[in-house]
Amino acid sequence: MAEDSFVLGGHTFHSRFILGSGKYSLELIDAAVRYAEAELVTVAVRRANTKEKENILDYVPKTVTLLPNTSGARTAEEAVRIAHLAKALGCGDFIKIEIMRDSKYLLPDNNETIRATEMLAKEGFVVLPYMYPDLYAARALVDAGAAAVMPLAAPIGSNKGLATKEFLQILIDEIDLPIIVDAGIGKPSEACAAMEMGAAAIMANTALATAGDVPLMASAMRDAIRAGRVLTRGAAASDPLTGFLHD
Repeated sequence: MAEDSFVLGGHTFHSRFILGSGKYSLELIDAAVRYAEAELVTVAVRRANTKEKENILDYVPKTVTLLPNTSGARTAEEAVRIAHLAKALGCGDFIKIEIMRDSKYLLPDNNETIRATEMLAKEGFVVLPYMYPDLYAARALVDAGAAAVMPLAAPIGSNKGLATKEFLQILIDEIDLPIIVDAGIGKPSEACAAMEMGAAAIMANTALATAGDVPLMASAMRDAIRAGRVLTRGAAASDPLTGFLHD
């Protein structure tokens, strides 16, 4: 399916699996790139900004596009400062906005996310905002200049799957931007289901990081995403065979 691609900020990606940044190891990054064929890897700037511990950037292949995030930000202004720091560190123009004032559930603050998106999009960043799946907030993010919308499927790290499925479907149907399902995907079957719904891509981390066999889970995610895309793209082609049912 080499021809099956999507575009973010003028960059074309053929893989629809994105590695999140909650848990990291050399094995995890290697498996995500080699077996899940990830072309985008999220990096928490606060982890990449120190040599006291393992530097994540040392393990990300140069062929992979970095997606730094603003993890730790509690306001739009803090997110903007982190984005500037990421760019200064050589992470490029991509930025994933994560603004969470709630430390218990780690739910995104949609209002602050919209503000940060507008500020950074005006500066030329390719902004991918993590958000709670709300149609009005998603529309505001489109108006603010987002390159994609990244609604959560379930709370971060929960592996609870498509808990917000009905709301995700509304965004997929109504928002004219790539919808990247973020947070909560715990199984390949859930990744497949997200693709069948029409999502542009999925982001996962905990599902791989906690798997007994990380390379096997990465391969399964890759294959599940491809299967979901085949079913989605094949739906229109099968229509003429069943069209008489609607006449």
